[in-house]
Amino acid sequence: MATDKICSSCGKRLIGHGNTFFKCPKCGEVEIGRCEQCRDQSVPYKCPNCGFCGP
Repeated sequence: MATDKICSSCGKRLIGHGNTFFKCPKCGEVEIGRCEQCRDQSVPYKCPNCGFCGP
């Protein structure tokens, strides 16, 4: 069963366009998802694996 992808900053479901996904810059193990609004406003996110915080 597939799980919905969510924004790592606000928790919003990531559907449609304007979203981005990338591996954590520090550990490279967790996929970080960011919605268009959080990206635009530079809302911080935190990696649940290693604790890295990014803009």
